[in-house]
Formats: sequence, C-alpha cells, structure tokens
Amino acid sequence: MARVLFLLPALDFDPSEAAVSWQVLVNAGHVVRFATPDGRPAVADDTMLTGRGLDLWGQIPLLRNLPLLGLLMQGNRNARQAYAKMIVDPNYVAPQRWDAIDPMAFDALLLPGGHRARGMRNYLESDILQRLVAHFFDEEKPVAAICHGVLLAARSISKRTGRSVLNGYRTTALTWAFESSAWSVTRITRFWDPNYYRTYLERDGQPKGFMSVQQEVTRSLARARFPRRPQDRSALSSKDEQSGQREPNQAANIFHQPRASPDSTSLASRIEFPTMTGSAIGSNRSTCARGAPSTAPLITQATAQIDMRTGLHLDDRNPAAFI
Repeated sequence: MARVLFLLPALDFDPSEAAVSWQVLVNAGHVVRFATPDGRPAVADDTMLTGRGLDLWGQIPLLRNLPLLGLLMQGNRNARQAYAKMIVDPNYVAPQRWDAIDPMAFDALLLPGGHRARGMRNYLESDILQRLVAHFFDEEKPVAAICHGVLLAARSISKRTGRSVLNGYRTTALTWAFESSAWSVTRITRFWDPNYYRTYLERDGQPKGFMSVQQEVTRSLARARFPRRPQDRSALSSKDEQSGQREPNQAANIFHQPRASPDSTSLASRIEFPTMTGSAIGSNRSTCARGAPSTAPLITQATAQIDMRTGLHLDDRNPAAFI
C-alpha cells in the first residue's frame, strides 16, 4: 500500500482527471490524500461535469439544461460516477492545506489538470506547489501529471540542477492542436466567455500557441520530438530500440522509481495500476530495449477520454523535429 498525494486547486480542476485516477488508486488498495490551498474541499469545473454552458444557448434559462455539444465534451459516465464517489471520501472532505504538507509522509505524487484560468492559474503559479513538486523529483519519488498538471511540473525548479524538473526527462503533454481545437469551437459556442479553454493567452508579439501547454513544456526541456500519428510512433519506437531506448508503454499504468534498488522495487510493486480505458497514468522510469533500467525517468500525461495515440511525446534525447 502506498500513500499518494493529490494536489488540487480550490476551484476548476478537471473532474475526470482527478476522479478516475483516484478510483484506480483506491481500487488498487492505496491511500489517497488531498491538499488544497485553504484546507477546504476542492470544487471541480462544473462545466466539465454537466456539459452546461458549452452550447450557444448555454446562458438561456431552461434551454441551458439541454446540452448538445456539452454532452460530447463533458466527462463520461464512468468519470462522473467516480467523481460522485470521490467527493464523499473522508480524505477528500478533509484535505490538508498546501502549506501544511509534509512531503516525506507520502510515497508518490499526482497532479491532475484543468484548463479554466479562473481557478487553475493559482494552482499552476503557486510557489508552494512548485517547491513540493521539485521535492518529489529530487527525492526520486514517483510522480504522475495529467493535462495541465504537466505544466506545474515544468515550472518547478530542481534544487539539484537549478532547472525545470522536466529538463532531462521524457514526458507527454497536452498538444497545441487539441488545445486550440477546443478553444476554436468554444470561442463560438461559448461566445460570452470565449477563452474558457485557454488558461493563458499570448501577449502582443508572441506567436500563436506560445502560451500553450505544449510550447511551455517544450521550453522546459533540452530537446523535443513530436510523433503525432500511430505510424510515426511505430517508426520512432523502432529507431529508439536501435539506440537502446523505447517509447513509453502507455497501457502499463505503472509508477516506477527512477533507479533500481530494493526499496524502489518494493514501492513499484505496491503502486501498479490496472489498465484504464482511454487513459494512462504513467511511469517515471523508462526501460531500455535491452532490459536494463534507464537512468532517465519518465512522466506521462493523459485524460480519461483522450486516445493517447494523439498525445504529444517530448524526448530531450533527440533533435527537435516536427512530424
């Protein structure tokens, strides 16, 4: 049994990303503790739960209760059921304060995401959380990050290196293609709040997508590579095997310690996750094709409803290339 810490904002986290992860961990026998800025239960982005507010008639009384586009973009039934169970869990109802967390009391860390600027910016910009994330990395404890949670990791600076904790690591992240597609649709259908799907907007002089998750995460790495199609991923996996590397197994759903040791092997065996449909919460140690543990840790990102084949893979060991 492992003790896993979930960091949440006070408002607007993505319910699917938190609840599905929570359910998988709890079902596997692990203890999940929550932390929020003020020690009060976090409140998810209600739009992602109900689908209301994503259609053109989203502000019209009665009609707003008849979502159409919202049904496609809300959390699916399994995610909503998991959320209903999570919010009555005693550990969720009585979270810790961010500033009261003892990171040594936990074996692993999970960073759910969310996109709504109203609640997520405080989470992503928190010095307290960035120090906590850096601590887990520097102590080489398992870390998982989902959607915008990868952005929090990218902003966290290691005391060991003075760089982003992601520098020198492999990670997946929310693509600009996905982020911009959702933004393009809801700028029309949610015209009264056109930037609902953008946590940060570009400033004057910045290229389009500069403030996207993909671009900021990329800037935290040494080098980047973007396989986007299944055939590209296969080709790259083959190439990696020749060099002693391989692509992350997105279906494994396992947290691993970054270095092999008796303690880390024990911990890895205690936090192995069953496969979740359409989801992957990944590993922070990759395995070389020849079977030896890699020295380069790995973080993976996913949501409960996104096919991981369309995800972004960033690898600092290869020259930057857009495919």
